[in-house]
Amino acid sequence: MGNLLGTVLFSVIMGFSIYISLPLVLRKKTTERTTRLLNAVAIGILIFLIGDVFSDAAPSLYNSSSPGGYFANPSLGIAFAIALVIGFFMLYLFENRSKKGLTPAMMSLMIAIGMGLQNLTEGLVFGSLSASIGLFSGIALVVLVGFVLQNITEGFPIAAPFLSHDDKKLWLMALLFLIGGLPTVIGGVAGFFYSSTLFNVFFDGLAIGAILYVILPMIKHQLKDIDPIKQKLVYIGIFLGFLIGFLVNLV
Repeated sequence: MGNLLGTVLFSVIMGFSIYISLPLVLRKKTTERTTRLLNAVAIGILIFLIGDVFSDAAPSLYNSSSPGGYFANPSLGIAFAIALVIGFFMLYLFENRSKKGLTPAMMSLMIAIGMGLQNLTEGLVFGSLSASIGLFSGIALVVLVGFVLQNITEGFPIAAPFLSHDDKKLWLMALLFLIGGLPTVIGGVAGFFYSSTLFNVFFDGLAIGAILYVILPMIKHQLKDIDPIKQKLVYIGIFLGFLIGFLVNLV
């Protein structure tokens, strides 16, 4: 029981650490160049997260001892591919059923869903570690600190569509951050009671598909009708975002 309560507590800390970035994204005045740079950083973070989530699934999908180093278990590969399609086209249908088009609120919600699926996978990993090797083991604590730092950065992608708005609503930002962060807690509890490679790989695929979809309109918006100087700013911002994700993940 103690391990379960501790897992819930630490999962809450991980998931709700996303709110640490809230004061910064709620700033009233942000210049156009700063907004563009921060949006590009958000894209870079999302691109890194795709690689980060896939690195969790890859050891299960690939095996150096298998012929050619490809899928060691075809069922895992099929499950991952199906989840990838579901994650991508779930948001595709969500966007294209809207008569208002891609509004900032819809864009933020889509990103929050992608973040939520990614954080669910983090929670599953942490919950499984807590149940199998102990809550205060060195590995579990390192994972905890790493996920907390990573979740802090995830508030920026969710808030990115609103960065140029002066009337950011606290309740809306708080709700979107909750959608992104709460799945960490759900995953932590689920992972504590149940651990399955197939289960984890499936949700990794969902997360990657969803994050991949939200990146595309963000890049399109950032590179639409801009001069060469702003284009370079976007390129630099995307690189910085990827670098931030990498440095945070070193912990």
